[in-house]
Amino acid sequence: MRAMMQRDAASASLGMVVELDEPGRAVVSMPVREDMLNGFAITHGGLVFTLADTAFAIACNEDERVTVAAGADITFLKSTGAGQTLTATAAKRVVSGRTGLYDVTVTDETGDLVAEFRGRSITTNRAAE
Repeated sequence: MRAMMQRDAASASLGMVVELDEPGRAVVSMPVREDMLNGFAITHGGLVFTLADTAFAIACNEDERVTVAAGADITFLKSTGAGQTLTATAAKRVVSGRTGLYDVTVTDETGDLVAEFRGRSITTNRAAE
């Protein structure tokens, strides 16, 4: 898992910090910068999704096999802006065979709910490097 994040240039470029990395669970934070805002001066939804997706990826990669997203949905509940910090908390709901279901909650620095993300994973036969 750590090797995956060490090579994750996208997450690093967004300033993401892994706060917790344990089997089936992850917490990742990200400060919102001016260059992360959309045309309405609110955090771009794609970047909120990216934060949630990163926490999801960490939570579902529990062993030496590569696990990837099979799909994901997000519901945006509150807008945020520059200067705020978002935190994504991912938790495994269930794994059955090669597929898994994970929930990710994104909150702001006050603990207010920003978004809910549900990810579906598929474990490959490929070994993580």
